This record gives sequence, C-alpha cells and structure tokens, in this order.
Amino acid sequence: MKLKMLIPLLSAAVVCGCGPKSEPTPQKSHPSFLELASARFSVRYYDTKPVEQEKLDAILAAARVAPTAKNLQPYHIFVFKSEAAIKKVNELTRCAYSAPVVFLVCYDKTKAWQNPFDANDNSGVMDASIVGTHMMLEAFDQGLGSCWVKYFDPKAIAAAFELPENLTPSFMLDVGYPAPGVAPSPMHSAKREAEELVTYR
Repeated sequence: MKLKMLIPLLSAAVVCGCGPKSEPTPQKSHPSFLELASARFSVRYYDTKPVEQEKLDAILAAARVAPTAKNLQPYHIFVFKSEAAIKKVNELTRCAYSAPVVFLVCYDKTKAWQNPFDANDNSGVMDASIVGTHMMLEAFDQGLGSCWVKYFDPKAIAAAFELPENLTPSFMLDVGYPAPGVAPSPMHSAKREAEELVTYR
C-alpha cells in the first residue's frame, strides 16, 4: 500500500478511538444502607446556617415514597421554618433544641387502615413512623442532623398551630446543620445483644 493511502487510514483510526484508552471516570462511593443507618445519630445542638430548600425538598420526597398500609398515605407534614413558628415550637417543647427547621408529622385516623380484628387499632402511628424514618435518614444523607421528638403535649401543639381536628400530631423531627463538634451521645452505641431481641422459631 502506498504511503499516501496509508496516512489517511492511520489518521482515521486515531480519530475513531483506536488510540490510547482514557482512564474510566471514578464512580462516587456511597455508603451502604446499613452504614448510613449506623452512622446517623440524634443531634441536639444546631448551627445557625439555614437549610437549603432543595434539601428540604429531598426530605419531603423521601417521605412521599415511604410505604403505608394499603398505600392510603394518611399522613400530613407541617414544615416549621419561619421565625414565628420556630419560636412557638421552642415554647411548646424543650426538645426542639432551636433547630432551624422542625417537621411535625401528623396522621389522619379517618384515612388510616383499620385493623378488622381490633377496633382500637389503626395504622396511623405506624405509617407516620415509617414516613419519619425515611425523612430522618434522608436528612442525614443530605449532610444534616436530626432529632426525633415526642416530648410535647399534642393537644397544645394542635391548638397553637390550629391544626384540623382530623389530624393527630405523631412526632416532630428537628432538622439542621449540626453545630461544630457535635458527636453521638454515649448511649448511641449502647445496643442490646441480638440474642435478646431476636427469636427464631
């Protein structure tokens, strides 16, 4: 083959990717679910830095995909972030810890699944708790701290925020950037042995 014909062919081979292989783009490493769940801890001291709306949206998106009994989704979430709302929350419970954002997760027992074997049992608390767990872990994945709060008078909360009568406050979730130096409490790693908690039959 003449040199004049060979040169264009070699040039085309290089253009088509027959040259040196480029290094593959490194993939972002991400913790497994168990690693994420184990690393998350309750935060009771928060930075004054505001939480970005896109991070709040991600937390609410995690709530929306949470499973509920028969997919009835009997929950409603209030997002307290205004100065007036946060002030009111801190007056109603000492466990809001001045977090910049507090979610109040409620359930509607008229929409919750009713256990046909027990007239006093509906899925409201269970559904709200599943939703809250999704929110709590998504907050941590977003680089935020959180604390699950049950220490409040639900009737006082309902009255203070003029909640509809069909909604029952289940719990609050404080959310914000952890203050510098915040670490898990000594109780965080105090786990009972699996043998005490699990029985195979």
